[in-house]
Amino acid sequence: MTSFNKVFKNEKGQGLTEYALIIALVAIVAVAALTLLGGQIDTIFGEITTDLGAA
Repeated sequence: MTSFNKVFKNEKGQGLTEYALIIALVAIVAVAALTLLGGQIDTIFGEITTDLGAA
């Protein structure tokens, strides 16, 4: 029973797993935001490029 408890009390990889989940969540949110706002961002940069070219 002691070795069984040691397996479930071993938390060495817990921190790494939590960081990996956080990074994955941030990546998913970033991709979703760029997908939803991509057209608007493209329009804004197009206007800036046009304005800079005219100057």
